[in-house]
Amino acid sequence: MAARYRSGLARHPFLLFGLPFIATMVAGSFFLTPATAIRYEKHDRRVRRLSKEEELGIGKGGRKVDMKEEYYRLAAKDLDDWEQKRVKRLPGEHDGKL
Repeated sequence: MAARYRSGLARHPFLLFGLPFIATMVAGSFFLTPATAIRYEKHDRRVRRLSKEEELGIGKGGRKVDMKEEYYRLAAKDLDDWEQKRVKRLPGEHDGKL
C-alpha cells in the first residue's frame, strides 16, 4: 500500500507540493478575510463617529465671511506702520546671522 502511494507521488509531484500549497493559499484567504474586514469596519466606525460630532454642530460656530466686509476690514488696517521682530531661536540653533 505504501509503495503504491510513494510511486504515485513520484509520478505526480503536484499532489505532494502543489496541491497543499494551493490549499493553504485558499484556506488562508478564507481565514484572513474576517481579519481584514475588522480593520475596515474599525475605520468606518471612526469616520462615522466624526460625522456624528459634526452633526452636533462642532465647527459651525465660526462667523460668516462676506467678501466686501473682509475687503473693507483689511483696507482699514494700517499696513505701512509695522516693525519686524526676530523670532527667538532655540539654544544651539543657528540664528541665520552672517
